[in-house]
Amino acid sequence: QTLDYDVDGMVVKVNSFELQARLGYVARSPRWAIAYKYPAQQVTTRVKDIRVQVGRTGALTPVADLEPVEVGGVTVSRATLHNEDEIRRKDVRIGDTVVVQRAGEVIPEVVEVVKEKRTGNEIEFRMPDKCPVCGADVERAPGEAVSRCTDIACPAQVLERILHFGSRTAMDIDGLGPALVAQLVDNGLIHDPADLYSLTQEHLVGLERMGEKSAQNLINAIQASKSASLDRLIYALGIRHVGERTAASLAQHFGSIDALASADVEEIAKVPDVGPVVAESIHTFFAQERNKEVLRKLKAAGIDPKVESRRESGSFAGKTVVFTGALQRMTRDEAQDLVYKLGGNPSSSVSGNTDLVVAGEKAGSKLDKARSLGVKVITEDEFLEMVGQSEIQNPKS
Repeated sequence: QTLDYDVDGMVVKVNSFELQARLGYVARSPRWAIAYKYPAQQVTTRVKDIRVQVGRTGALTPVADLEPVEVGGVTVSRATLHNEDEIRRKDVRIGDTVVVQRAGEVIPEVVEVVKEKRTGNEIEFRMPDKCPVCGADVERAPGEAVSRCTDIACPAQVLERILHFGSRTAMDIDGLGPALVAQLVDNGLIHDPADLYSLTQEHLVGLERMGEKSAQNLINAIQASKSASLDRLIYALGIRHVGERTAASLAQHFGSIDALASADVEEIAKVPDVGPVVAESIHTFFAQERNKEVLRKLKAAGIDPKVESRRESGSFAGKTVVFTGALQRMTRDEAQDLVYKLGGNPSSSVSGNTDLVVAGEKAGSKLDKARSLGVKVITEDEFLEMVGQSEIQNPKS
């Protein structure tokens, strides 16, 4: 508060170059420094309304419209309330005075209601039984907290699916923002993500804030995305329950989108860290005719990435390997990629099916569980020796 500018934390360092050199680094950070975050600033404001947004999988998310208030140097006017159960748990009502903070100094959230300021005129929220965008029925599956629009052609779902497809961690199409996608959908130029690859400069010129140069830049970005890796494509498809890590595991296991699309539930469930619910979701996605058509159009556009084939022999062939603790010589993702390329199956959890656990610094509960199950445990240096032996026995062509 005594500074002339906003900060959300500090980095505390050892004040000696000699000691820093002796302490060294772990995979992603130095041992001689630590980050410290200040407690989030909290302020009060009023809930003017609670409206519902529709996401790419049809999920209905209630959002609080707030009287604008400054939190940590940023003006906040809305905050997600996640789902109906969360609203009930916090007892948030329209007209309430609430405490708001920015979680991690980024995402606005409603912390609690100031109930002593209630007047009796507050209105309880009810999740609509019809989609606020397309009017289709809304359903909530047993055991789930999320209500969903049942119409996969809902314009809000279409827009969000296309935005997700082009996002930075998916196909990474620079310049494909919400306003532009909304124009493309509203003008009937695109109906699904694959339609992006049929766009021409002539389609784009004339749209709001889209001149010839901007149009060509977007076309170039769309064409460049054709070289995206298989895991990015799988993630970009927006399959329910499939995040970046699961997409990477699926890409490594199946090697092509065709192999994944034709796999049955049992085969999908064999992928490390993919359980029956996720496997069923993936299988259902590829069984839907709408998604089959999207894949056909993507392939026709030249998008059919493959994963580099891996060895069926070597130190890790057929073995399930788990990493725990901090590695010093490489990141965990790099180590897992090595295991896969040398025939193994990297996993994030220890079970009776685990063959090997690689323990880095400050290994925790996974190491304890491995020992209790009698799973072989090795150090990072021993892991690198196994990698080196495999490279000698199976040199790259």
